[in-house]
Amino acid sequence: MSKDKKNIINPIDEDKITENPSTLPYAHTVGGAVIRPDDLKKNKSRALSAMEEQTDRQLDQIKQQIDLLAKQAQAIQERKTLSEMIYLAKMGFKPEINHVYHLYQKDDKEAEYPFVLSMVGPEEWGRSNPPGHFVYSVKLLADHTWDIVEEKAEQN
Repeated sequence: MSKDKKNIINPIDEDKITENPSTLPYAHTVGGAVIRPDDLKKNKSRALSAMEEQTDRQLDQIKQQIDLLAKQAQAIQERKTLSEMIYLAKMGFKPEINHVYHLYQKDDKEAEYPFVLSMVGPEEWGRSNPPGHFVYSVKLLADHTWDIVEEKAEQN
């Protein structure tokens, strides 16, 4: 039998056969699954597009958060400035948290206290005159800063 094996000639070209068909990049039988190599450029392009979209979305979210923080910081700065103005005003009472008071500016800007904080609103003075021009209705917050409830109406 060994003589018979030596005499067998394979009609298929040796470059087109392998002893390990699982290493071939294509199907080795007629009924085998079609194996197509991945288009690496296409995969990279898709991955790059997905990455750019995702990172742009995250950057937009961060920008929105920065804008919100900037607005919050501006609001705190405005409350601080208002609070400093009110604490330099003349007040004949101890203000209570969450109560509304009214700030007036005196005509004499060189007075010791250019502003007056009052419990009486601009419409409540009746026959007597207010201590100055109405500026704001303000509320004392729990952190002892002040918030504007109502501003002076603009005169045309």
